[in-house]
Amino acid sequence: MFNIAVINIKGIIKYLFIIVLISIFIFFIFPLASNINFPDFSSNILNLTIPGIAELNSTDLYSVETSYVESKSPVQFLLNYQLPIISSIELATVNSDDESNLSFPPDNTDSVKHADTNLETQVIESGVPNTYTNDYNGVEIKNSTNYTLTDDILSCDTLDINKSDIMIFHTHTCESYTPTDAYTYEESGTFRTIDLNFSVARVGDSLSDQLLSYGYNVIHDKTYHDYPAYSGSYGRSMATVESLLISHPGTDIIIDLHRDAIADTSYAPSVKIGDEIVSQLMFVIGSDGGGLEHPNWQQNLKFAIKVQAKANELYPGLFRPILLRNSRYNQQLGRAACIIEVGATGNTLEQSMASMKYLSKVLDEVLK
Repeated sequence: MFNIAVINIKGIIKYLFIIVLISIFIFFIFPLASNINFPDFSSNILNLTIPGIAELNSTDLYSVETSYVESKSPVQFLLNYQLPIISSIELATVNSDDESNLSFPPDNTDSVKHADTNLETQVIESGVPNTYTNDYNGVEIKNSTNYTLTDDILSCDTLDINKSDIMIFHTHTCESYTPTDAYTYEESGTFRTIDLNFSVARVGDSLSDQLLSYGYNVIHDKTYHDYPAYSGSYGRSMATVESLLISHPGTDIIIDLHRDAIADTSYAPSVKIGDEIVSQLMFVIGSDGGGLEHPNWQQNLKFAIKVQAKANELYPGLFRPILLRNSRYNQQLGRAACIIEVGATGNTLEQSMASMKYLSKVLDEVLK
C-alpha cells in the first residue's frame, strides 16, 4: 500500500496570505504603536510621498499628536492616527514651489519703516490674566509638560543656529481678525478667510518685509493648510516645510505664524508702544512629552527665551508667557522652530501687522 500526499494549493495560498498580513502588521503597525523609530531615510520618504503621514491636527487650537500610550486601545490609536491622514491626502496637493504661494522682497526695502526703541510701553488690560509656572530671568513660562525646567534647560547664553535664513509659514493660513473699515473681508468661517490679504498670511507679509529690510534671507510660504479641511492641517504644513527645506537646506529659524484661536471679539491682547496699539505675541513651544521623537525642543525653547528676554528689554509686555506643551507642532524640523501667536480674534489686522515691526526689531537685536 502506498501513502499518497494530497497538496491543497488553495490552502497553501491562503496560509501564505495570512502570514504576509501578519508580517505587515508586525513590521509596520507594531513598531508604530511601540514608539520604535525607523531610520530617517524611510520616514522621510513616507513623509514626502504621502502628505500628512507624519503628523496631523484635529483640534480648534493646537495639534494633538496621539501616541499609543495616550490611546485607550490599539484600535483607537490606529483610527485616530490614520483616518484623518487618509482624508487629507487628496487635499494636500498644493505645490509649495508654486510662486503664487510665496512672498518676495518688496520693490524697495529702504521704504520699510523700522521700529524705534526707548519707547514707553504699557500692556492694555484684556480681562484674561496671564498665568505662568516658571520665571527665568524675567521670562515667564507656562509649563504644560511633566518636565522640570532646570537652569540647564532654560539657559540661552549662546545660539548655535543659522542666523541668516528665516522661514515663515502658516499651519492655519485662513485665521483672520476683527474686521475694520479699512480691512473688511468675506468670511469662509468664523474669523477665517481664504483671502490672503486679510488673513494671518498678511501679517506674515509684514514680518517678511521687515526682516528682508534688515538683510535676512526670508522665505514666506502662504500655502493653504487648513482649507478646505481643517483636520490634518499640521500634517499638510509639515509636508510643506519639509519640501521647502529641500530647496533651502540649513534653515534653523522656522516660524509658524498663527492667531490665538480661543476667544471672541471681546478678547484682544494688546500692548501700547509709544502712541501705537499693537497685538501682543506669544511663543508656543512643543516638546517630546507626547511620546514622539523631538531632539530639538530644548534648543527651540532656548531660542524663544532668548528672543523674549530681548523683547522684555526693548518693549516690556510685547510677549505673553511662553507656552510649553507636549505636542511637537512640526518643530522637530528646526533648531529654532516655534509657533508665534499674533493677537487674538478681538484684535485687528492693523494691530497685528504693526506688531511685526517690533518683533523684527527684537529678532534683529538677537540675531545680529
